[in-house]
Amino acid sequence: MSEEDEWRALPLTDQFSHKNWKARKLGYETATKAFSTAQPTDPLIRDFIYESSLWKAAVADSNVAAQGEALNAYNAFLEAAGQEGARKTRGHTVQGIVEKGLMGRPGPKATAMEGLMLLIELDKADPVLEELLPFLGHKQPKIIAATLSALTSVYKAYGCKTVEPKAVVKCLPKIFGHADKNVRAEGQGLTVELYRWLREAMKPLFWGELKEVQRIDLEKLFEPLRSEPQPKQERLLRSQQAAVEQAEAAGEVEGEAEVEEEEVAIDLEPEYEAVDVFKKIPADFSDRLASTKWKDRKEALDEVFAAVNVPAMQDGSFDDIIRGCAKSMKDANIAVVTVAANVVECIAKGLRKGFTKYRGTILGAMLERFKEKKQSVVDAISAACDAVFLATSLGECESDILEGMKSKNPQVKEQSTRFLVRALKSVKEAPTIEQTKELAEGGKKLLTESAPGLRDAGAEVLGVLWRIMGDRNMLVFFEGLDEIKKGKIKEFCDAAEVRAKWKPKTAPAPKAAAAAPAAKKATAGKRPAGTAKKAAPARAVSPPLMADESAPLAPRPTSRPAGVGKATAGLKAPGAGLRAPGSGLGKPGMGLKAPAAGGAASPARRQVVSPDYDEPETPVAAAPKAGLGRGLAGRPLAKPALQPSSPPPREQGSSANSGLGAAERQELSDLRSEVQLLRSQTSDLRTDKLRLSSRVMELENQEAQFREDKTRDLLQIKAKETQIVRVRGDLEEAEERGNSLSREIDRMKREMTRLRANSQSGNGGYNVPSARSYGDAGSGGHGGGYERSGGGEEKENVPDEGEYESEKTTAPPARSQNTMPPPPSYTATTHATRRPMSNGHSQYTPSSGRATPLSQDGNEGNNSGSGGGGGNGSLVGSRAGGASTMDKSQQSEGVESWRRAAEVTQNLKARIEMMKARQNIGRGP
Repeated sequence: MSEEDEWRALPLTDQFSHKNWKARKLGYETATKAFSTAQPTDPLIRDFIYESSLWKAAVADSNVAAQGEALNAYNAFLEAAGQEGARKTRGHTVQGIVEKGLMGRPGPKATAMEGLMLLIELDKADPVLEELLPFLGHKQPKIIAATLSALTSVYKAYGCKTVEPKAVVKCLPKIFGHADKNVRAEGQGLTVELYRWLREAMKPLFWGELKEVQRIDLEKLFEPLRSEPQPKQERLLRSQQAAVEQAEAAGEVEGEAEVEEEEVAIDLEPEYEAVDVFKKIPADFSDRLASTKWKDRKEALDEVFAAVNVPAMQDGSFDDIIRGCAKSMKDANIAVVTVAANVVECIAKGLRKGFTKYRGTILGAMLERFKEKKQSVVDAISAACDAVFLATSLGECESDILEGMKSKNPQVKEQSTRFLVRALKSVKEAPTIEQTKELAEGGKKLLTESAPGLRDAGAEVLGVLWRIMGDRNMLVFFEGLDEIKKGKIKEFCDAAEVRAKWKPKTAPAPKAAAAAPAAKKATAGKRPAGTAKKAAPARAVSPPLMADESAPLAPRPTSRPAGVGKATAGLKAPGAGLRAPGSGLGKPGMGLKAPAAGGAASPARRQVVSPDYDEPETPVAAAPKAGLGRGLAGRPLAKPALQPSSPPPREQGSSANSGLGAAERQELSDLRSEVQLLRSQTSDLRTDKLRLSSRVMELENQEAQFREDKTRDLLQIKAKETQIVRVRGDLEEAEERGNSLSREIDRMKREMTRLRANSQSGNGGYNVPSARSYGDAGSGGHGGGYERSGGGEEKENVPDEGEYESEKTTAPPARSQNTMPPPPSYTATTHATRRPMSNGHSQYTPSSGRATPLSQDGNEGNNSGSGGGGGNGSLVGSRAGGASTMDKSQQSEGVESWRRAAEVTQNLKARIEMMKARQNIGRGP
């Protein structure tokens, strides 16, 4: 025997817990086949219900292939076990389905999702939801994202009317604050799906905890959903399926449609524990509120506000506080008014319906205070008015609102109208016809005001009412208005988002009670049940038509005696002779229904009246001759029963029936065609709106792109302008530098010309010795132009450093050693002090003066003579000993200096030309 045969021989429970994954996989496959044909009472189903812990390990099997087969087996088990199997096993299997099934491959993932759907379908969604919510705080982001995706599918299939959304909505802020982007993306998908069902009602539960960027992103996702119709439940619970089947079996198709159209209220109000706030309210509140100092009054209100600022509070006697707040509404200090409005808002939100008895005390005073122009005060009073309205109803607040709309103060009038608009948008029940008339008249009066704000407020009131009440109730108020005002009202109507919708209330038919037993008997007879049931509601809708058609039936039975029925049962002539005068009686259906409406016909007579048209010679059931003495009261009851007995009335009856329902059928067909036309128009408008919305988005994207291009071009232009300014600065600097160099070159040329002229006209001279040669020759004597400072540094006393600086670094080019003109000598014309030295010589230290060139006609001799013997001898010896070497070195240095100067000049000119060319290119044509 092979291993597989050994495994097959084991019980299924043992195969489920086998250590070999192949054995477990084989057991899962075998169980799937067995469950597909099993009944809830089979022993196999009972075993797996009692040992429900086996499914915990099965759906979380460590082997991927075996786990996929386990999920298939579990779904087959749920289909076979039903509600009991789902209740017994969901506590063991949801965790494995989420952690293993939803994290697997697409095939097992879809199977796992179907398992969750079956657990909800077989029983209810709340226990499964309680099992799923803890996974939203899991440490692994993948599991959180998978759970969010599963919740999105659950709400899409069953809707928020079947699956409670409040607990999930409260978890959304935590999801949007998660670090993983996949978790945030799945959270957005779940939020969008919840918004499809809940719309704006879900925002108070989580909107305030989101960041501004997150709100903007969600609003963009919500925008396309606002034009979509309310979604419908795609998948029904087993209990809902049973109810639908029962309704279909009973033929209550119309009633079912009405149930589907009714909006099921979804409780999204947060639950809070009521608090007793009277312990924190100061006992001397009234005395402090009557103080002459506004700070004392404000402090008293601040303490009350801190006490009542709770989500829910226990009911009590708030009369003194409300009267104090109403009195504070007339306070001259706006800080006191603001705090009083905040106190009223908190009390109204905390008490809810218990605040109704205080509405008359405070609402009128708050509306009158709307005359305040400071926006912060207006906002506080508006919030308090909204809270009061939510705690009461439109009928209770209507009188105060209408009084505010008639105020002489434009500010009060406008803000009261705005308050009415907010109230109409948030009301859950449509106003009555009388309320609509009063509110519409009040809004219509505002259309003639001079202030544009008042006109817009009045138009918005009419637009919101139009949205709620429909054309039938509102078009009568638009008579006499010009097209501009109608267009403005239509704009507000299209843009309004309301929660209530007016539905006409059909009056109950007067014959409903009497027709009930007759309807039951007709159902038990040969006639189809749907014929009598569908005809009765159609006539109940239009009672005037019934009255008009039933009235002529009274005199018609006089054409034939009531007692003819049994006496002439076998005669055909009288029946044929009565056909002409009975042509007006070709409405047996109405004749039979009319007694039922009045309650005169009994079930027995109703049974006798219905003829068998296949037997034309059937005796007519008529009253005995004694019934002739009853007068006119008996005629309508006998004639309709007699007429169908003859053979010809079959054609007359069919034509009469068609005549009876012709008007109604025509009206019904017209209404259906109009509905179809409206649906097609609505579809076309929706398509156009989507197309226009996409076009608007494209244009917005193009506009954003154009703005980016414009910004980029502006930045490039600014950068080019900055470059141009820099280039111009560099050009001006280069031009200045070139001009200075040109001046220097000109000065050097002039100096060279002067030197050449001096060399040609004079008798020759010595070159100017360097500072080092002066130092070597000795510092004594008056002829030297250099002095040695205390630190051993040599300084040259020259008259103009800028004029002779170039002569220190550069030298005129030397043509040859013999023809080089000697530069002029310089002497220091200073006042010197003579002091003896150790070697017998004297040293002159110049104190001030200017170096002047010596002449070439023997001034050297004078200078040397006045300089003393020692100094003169050193100077002459220095000149004589180094004349030849100085001439050679100065010639080589001069040639190199001139070359460098020429190269620098050429480079500067080239740079100037390049800058000029660059400037021309940057400026453009």
